[in-house]
Amino acid sequence: MPSFDTVCEANLVDVRNAVDNAAKEISTRFDFKGTPAAIEIKDKEITLTGNADFQLSQIEDILRNKLTKRSVDVRFLDVGTVQKIGGDRVRQVIKVRNGIEADTAKKIQRLVKDSKIKVQAAIQGDAVRVTGAKRDDLQAVMALIRKDVADMPLSFSNFRD
Repeated sequence: MPSFDTVCEANLVDVRNAVDNAAKEISTRFDFKGTPAAIEIKDKEITLTGNADFQLSQIEDILRNKLTKRSVDVRFLDVGTVQKIGGDRVRQVIKVRNGIEADTAKKIQRLVKDSKIKVQAAIQGDAVRVTGAKRDDLQAVMALIRKDVADMPLSFSNFRD
């Protein structure tokens, strides 16, 4: 039976390379000389450090540009709040989304069920598997999901015929 998986996975290699390129640009920019401006990545968390909120927003802008050049969707970024870490320094943690949350998965499942297309959607961990008898039905469901769940960078993998 034809099926596919709806997933939300960022290419972590490209994310790491974008962070490294942003760190290199920050170290060479004149307006960041002599400041604690920095960016680093550990697992799926990117930490921005700077003097003020303005500096953090500039670092975030550099990061977004580097991610866009590497074809990584910026909707993968889950931006946290700005925290004071002593003196005049501030820090912001940005998490890289990986996997579909339970409520979004239920929303996708409900969307597929309400569409009256003859397919079934099942939540399997971080993915939603859609199975159906016809390939055309699966492609219609892909278009429906892309249209109605626009706030997440969803992709479709494991397409079986």
